[in-house]
Amino acid sequence: MKRSVLAYLAASILATPASAATLDEAIHSDLPQLMDLYRDMHANPELSMQEVQTPAKLAPMMRKLGFEVTEHVGKTALVAVMRNGPGPVLMLRADMDALPVKEQTGLPFASNAIGKLPDGSPTPVMHACGHDTHIAAWYGIARRLAAMKDQWSGTLIMNLQSGEETGEGARAMLEDGLYTRFPKPNTVLAFHDSAILPAGTIGLTPGYTTASVDNVDVLVRGVGGHGASPQSTKDPIVLASRIVVALQTLVSREKNPLDPAVLTVGSFQAGNKHNVIPDEAKLQITVRTYKPEVRKLLLDGIARIARGEAISAGLPDDRMPVVTIREGQHTPATFNTEKLANHTLALFGQHFGADRTTVLQPFMVGEDVGRYWLNDPAIEGTLFWVGGVPKAKWDAAGGDTTKLPSLHSPLWAPDAETVISTATEAMTVAALDVLKKG
Repeated sequence: MKRSVLAYLAASILATPASAATLDEAIHSDLPQLMDLYRDMHANPELSMQEVQTPAKLAPMMRKLGFEVTEHVGKTALVAVMRNGPGPVLMLRADMDALPVKEQTGLPFASNAIGKLPDGSPTPVMHACGHDTHIAAWYGIARRLAAMKDQWSGTLIMNLQSGEETGEGARAMLEDGLYTRFPKPNTVLAFHDSAILPAGTIGLTPGYTTASVDNVDVLVRGVGGHGASPQSTKDPIVLASRIVVALQTLVSREKNPLDPAVLTVGSFQAGNKHNVIPDEAKLQITVRTYKPEVRKLLLDGIARIARGEAISAGLPDDRMPVVTIREGQHTPATFNTEKLANHTLALFGQHFGADRTTVLQPFMVGEDVGRYWLNDPAIEGTLFWVGGVPKAKWDAAGGDTTKLPSLHSPLWAPDAETVISTATEAMTVAALDVLKKG
């Protein structure tokens, strides 16, 4: 969207109930407590769907602010509701899970936590995606809106979600009656820290902003034998290699080049000895798309190519590859409803200034927040991004993001104070706009 259009939209928006200076001062006074919370969360991360201590710490804090708090929604998530007269229902969502990553930031409060993977094996745990800043800002937003009840009317739902990294959390909450046990929102807002924006900058993408994510396993079955006698075998390593190469044509030759998609084989496992041809090989594939029809084309294509290559290799029907789509791990694409997204972008431009707001290109990463308004035209939703790259690092890289740690990197250490203060202010401004009186 051109800046002239943004300026026009901004001019059409009523001034927010709280002036920028007043709100900034209030958030600044909250920052010491918010930073203490951030450091606690950073040092004590919890893996997806294993978040126990995090919501347990936040629940009494939210009750003290006057929220009705329900714990263990969708297993480990927390829902806090504040009813403040007639008006819209607004849900503000933050995620709280960490990743199985060994921290290498060198921060004095770096994580030494050890968690357990689904198979029970131990793993280092780190907030390598910045969800600790999300938690602190979520509480900061709740503090501000609870203190400003005279400036808004409606129902506020604060959703502290678990399991975003595994794509389980939003689905688990909805299946546990999020929209029947609690008021159903008209509007859903969320933010994520960004490793490609300088600290304090806000980015937003009307329309598709994050991709659909599918995990696919392919078991390639062959006939094993001695490495010196390949003629007596059906080598699954060669067959799997042919499948890997052929899969690349799905994106390059079968998909419309105007429709974004990514197909990556992230794992190829086979054999354990130099001179033994194994019976099988295993592939693990990630598929990223936006449109449902493109997703179907790629998923159907994986099964077709795997079978076709096996037939060409002379495998019998009972040795055809087994393709498993991990539907339980599927994350749908997040589509920012365009009216709300454009309005919110203009609102931020008006409040923060054009130099701190930008329109971002869509990403191929996954985010399950879109589930909350997916296929429900009665709900509008938007996810925006808050830059976290410290100024010194941004300047040193000359704005070249390839020289900077990405999200999920063991080196990712955002300018937490700026992320938290900016996100708190932005979300408070957006919430007051949605819930404005009259």
